[in-house]
Formats: sequence, C-alpha cells, structure tokens
Amino acid sequence: MSNAIVIVGGGVSGITSAYLLSKSKGNSVTVVAKHMPGDYDIEYASPFAGANVLPMNLDADSRWERRTWPEFEWLCRNVPEAGFHFKNCRVFRNHKDLVPGTSSLPMDPLFDLDPWYQHMMPDYRELETSELPPGQDSGCSFTSVCMNTPMYLSWLVGQCLRNGVVFKRAVLSELTEARRLSHTGRPADIIVNATGLGALRLGGVRDTAMAPARGQIVLVRNDGPSMLTTSGVDDGSDEVLYMMQRAAGGGTVIGGTYDIGNWESQPCPNIAARIMSRAVRLDPALAGGKGVAGLDVVRHAVGLRPYRKGGVRIERETLRDGADGTGVHVVHNYGHAGWGYQGSFGCAERVVELVNEIRAANGEDLSKEPTLLNFEAEKVAKL
Repeated sequence: MSNAIVIVGGGVSGITSAYLLSKSKGNSVTVVAKHMPGDYDIEYASPFAGANVLPMNLDADSRWERRTWPEFEWLCRNVPEAGFHFKNCRVFRNHKDLVPGTSSLPMDPLFDLDPWYQHMMPDYRELETSELPPGQDSGCSFTSVCMNTPMYLSWLVGQCLRNGVVFKRAVLSELTEARRLSHTGRPADIIVNATGLGALRLGGVRDTAMAPARGQIVLVRNDGPSMLTTSGVDDGSDEVLYMMQRAAGGGTVIGGTYDIGNWESQPCPNIAARIMSRAVRLDPALAGGKGVAGLDVVRHAVGLRPYRKGGVRIERETLRDGADGTGVHVVHNYGHAGWGYQGSFGCAERVVELVNEIRAANGEDLSKEPTLLNFEAEKVAKL
C-alpha cells in the first residue's frame, strides 16, 4: 500500500515538493490549498514573483540554490513550454551598502565581492569600471534565467497531474486537519507543510518567526535588455532596485520594496513613481530613452514574501492530531523569503529525503527509489 501524503500549500514550494514526491511509486500525493495557480491574492505569494535566479543564501546554506540551478538551466534549454529564457544579469554594488549595520535589510550574499556563486553561474565575470553606471563602485555579470511565473506554475501542475497528484481546495485552521483530506480516502501518513506566510497563524505551527516582506512592483510591456539589480537605493531603507524580463511575453518586472512586517496589499503611488524613476535612470534603454513616460505599464502589484527570521524551516516533527490523539508525521518546508523559486528543487529534494527517512523507519525498502533530481536522466530517456 502506498504512503498517503498530503501537502498543504499550492505555491511553488508545495507544488515542487509534490512533483518530486510523486516520482516515487510508493507515494500517493494530494495537494491541499486555499489558493492555486491561476489565483491572484495577497495571501498567495508565488504568482507575484519575478522570478529569476540571483543567489541569495550564504555559502553554508547554498545547497538549496546549488541543487536548483541545474534543473532550471536544463528546463530553459529543453522545455520551452515551462516558460524560461536565459538573460544576462548585471549585479551592481555600492560599497557603502556592504558594511554590516548600514541597512535594515537582511545581508544579501548576492552582493559579496568574492561570491560563492561565481563558480556556479555561467559566464561569471567582474565588470570593468567603464561598465558601471554612475554611483556604483563595482559589479559582476553572469548568465541567469528568468521565467514567466504563472506559466511555470501551470507547467509544474501539469507534471504533477501526469504523475497522479490530486489537487484539492480547502481552508484549514489546524495543520493536522490535512490528515483527513488525502484522495486515497484514508488518513494521511505524512503531512508536508508548505504554507509560506500562512505558517504564522496556522494552528499546530503558529511560527512567530514568520513575517511578510512586502514587495511592490510595476509590470511593464517594455523589453528589458538584461536583468539588473543594485545593492541599495537612496530613497528608503526598505526600498530596492531590480528589473527582469519574464519569458514568453510576460512583460518586465521592475521593483521594488523589501518591507519586513508590512501587510499593506495596495500599491503606493509614491513608491511606484520612485520605482519607475530609478529603473529608467539605471537603464535608460528600458524606456527607449524617454524616461518614465516611455514605460508602458501593465499593472502595479504587491506581493508578500514569506520571510522567516532565522531562515527557511525544513525539518521533521510529530504533531498530535486533536481529533483522535494520533501522532502525525510532519515535514516542514516554508520561510523562503524572496528565493522560493530559485531554491525550490533543492528544498523539495530535502523534503523527499525527510519523507524517505520516515518511510525507512517504517520498514520500507527504498533501494529502487528514483534519483531525486533527474531531469538529466529523463533527457537521456527521451533521446
């Protein structure tokens, strides 16, 4: 009999976990969520992301991104319907922003002068002084990817459905309620908690380390010649500067803010004006040299990143089901802040490992389990 696994959360973390878990014939996977791909709601962060790959974790915690990058690179080269494309990325540093304690934002290893990811990202090089815009002290360039996030989420759901994953809408007050929502008709053996910011208030979790990191962006029709970001801006300690062009006609995202603790769902016109002004100053080509007036706005939007003080939580625990007192295995995967996509496969891989620990403890033989991250194996099979 297969393991009944219920994943709570329909964002990129939950669905990627479902995808990897569904590769095992020993698992029957159900995804339960209030919001699903196709929805736009302030409670649901995944559709508002850019998203791209700009490594953000410390070297010691870089497994998540190191393991995800090869999967995204392979998808970009071989699966056009997943909604990826390659883009040159330029990361600019103002050295005063790199001094500890000078910013209210979490320290971002993306802007390190000797970054660990220089050996991972293709075509990495330090920029010449002549390549730097005014006000920037140094920078680097590399090849990255940017995706059309609604398109990618839909593709990911399709892969799950092909593997037998069942999706259900539900609103939970307690995490253990998910135990009775498996499509198998019997109580779930394992619950995966991928609720993101919902972990703050969900019964059985109520993680007070969670907080929103409000991100306001402007989506424009203009084609961005490259991806750009800077280590800081002069307009406010919770404002940042980045831009990226989504694949497949998804428009260019320019941002933004990183405002920890701010729940406001409505875009602020003054912030939007600063976002657009900064973008065209840094890269006039974005608007054809016409300044803010040259930007063709699709919409203004706000998303709430699932920030967690202390970093992502990926671990096992046993909770008591209040309905019948039964112990329930739980695997947590939440608190990714702004790097949920670019760490999605690496984190889901760890979820599978933790689930397999539970299965092995129950006496299962896992010697014939599939490779966790195996697009390369699938590619060979297709050839």
